[in-house]
Amino acid sequence: MKSVWKDPMLKWLAQIRLTSGGLPIALFALTALALVVLVVIALLDRRFKDLLRQVGMGIICGAVGLLLAWLLSDVFMVFGVSLGWMVILAVGLGFLAAGFSVMALIHNHGWRRVLAALAILLTVLSTALRIDIIYGEFTTVGSIFSVPIYPNLTRTPPERATMSVEEWRNLSSEGRTPSHPAQGRTYTTRIVGTESNFHARPADIYLPPAALSTKPPALPVFVLLAGQPGSPDRLFTAGGIQDLMDSYAARHNGLAPIVVSPDQNGSSTHNTLCVDSPVYGNAETYLSRDVPAWIRQHLPVAAQPSMWAIGGFSQGGTCSTQLGPRHPKIYGNMLPADGELEPTQGNQDQMIKDYFGGDRAKFLAQVPTRAIAAKAPSGQALFTAAGSMDPHSQKNMMAIAKAAKSAGMTVEVVVAQGSGHDWHTVRTAWKPGLEWLGERMGLGPMDRAIEDHPNITRLQVR
Repeated sequence: MKSVWKDPMLKWLAQIRLTSGGLPIALFALTALALVVLVVIALLDRRFKDLLRQVGMGIICGAVGLLLAWLLSDVFMVFGVSLGWMVILAVGLGFLAAGFSVMALIHNHGWRRVLAALAILLTVLSTALRIDIIYGEFTTVGSIFSVPIYPNLTRTPPERATMSVEEWRNLSSEGRTPSHPAQGRTYTTRIVGTESNFHARPADIYLPPAALSTKPPALPVFVLLAGQPGSPDRLFTAGGIQDLMDSYAARHNGLAPIVVSPDQNGSSTHNTLCVDSPVYGNAETYLSRDVPAWIRQHLPVAAQPSMWAIGGFSQGGTCSTQLGPRHPKIYGNMLPADGELEPTQGNQDQMIKDYFGGDRAKFLAQVPTRAIAAKAPSGQALFTAAGSMDPHSQKNMMAIAKAAKSAGMTVEVVVAQGSGHDWHTVRTAWKPGLEWLGERMGLGPMDRAIEDHPNITRLQVR
């Protein structure tokens, strides 16, 4: 399958953007046009009763879709988190348009029936695309099929570190910055579970301009985890990692963290809970031993925990607040977004039986607030975020932030305005998060214009 996408035409198709540009505009316009034409046809044919039935069926289906989406999202919590009202409304409007089109299919014949069938198809595609735009999950056609988009790192390994970040900055202030490219580069590579025997998919790695120099400094590291379902590629594309880091590096003389996105699940259908278990293998050992060891061996990185951060979105955010406190000698900082209060997979009693051998104490040791308290007092730092339309994640965020502050951590809490449990929250919140952690890691002062951006609301933790 992967080799098929090397064909130039298919490669071009894989790069078509789904969340912006011409495709969404064209699809939404065609859908609206098809629905309008169906209405006009009924009016021109003076089939007013048929039109009323079509509109009535649309309204009924819209109400049913709205109710069903709300029940699944906010009452039964089938997806583990609220879908948010933007998604619920999109589902309701999709049901409305589909109900209208189905009734038009029944009332029409010939080419008019073909148009009604086309309207149904366009409605389904438009609704799916609108939901994807809200979440920001699939950014290109290729991302739907997990098409590899980055070259392999083993072909172009970086040089070893030759100086500290401080020395690089001193050279830059003297106009003697070592030669480096204007932008960073993203690669893919396989990090083998040497100690854990965990079978992970390939990781994605961003190297900032300074890391690509012939004399790179020992840079900080962000280990960032995607949600579930998800993949390292999804974190990089939906999270806009390269643009985020390149923009930061452009303001800091080529300096930015090296970003490594390892695979914590092994498959988009697996949820390892980021623990060692008989279900999906030793994910915690992989993330706390194999991944850090590989990073130290192959990349120009600093050794001290204060220069390392672990973060992630959704399930990846939960993992970061489990692993960060449990491994403070590796990760001195945490960068979660929209995480949960505890590892979650279906019924809790069954989860404890399957993943922890029925030992509730082992499960409780993985609950972030308890893991934080167990290592107190702590000198770690926590930058945590949630979307303004995701009250569930905000509640989780504040509970973990309070536990972190009580344990002595340095804590920063932000809400991303206008987004929910989605990648828009990640892209909005990680900009100030990068500024905040970058200053702590010695990369340079914060850009106050980003830190005080109107889309970010900072909360006090008491």
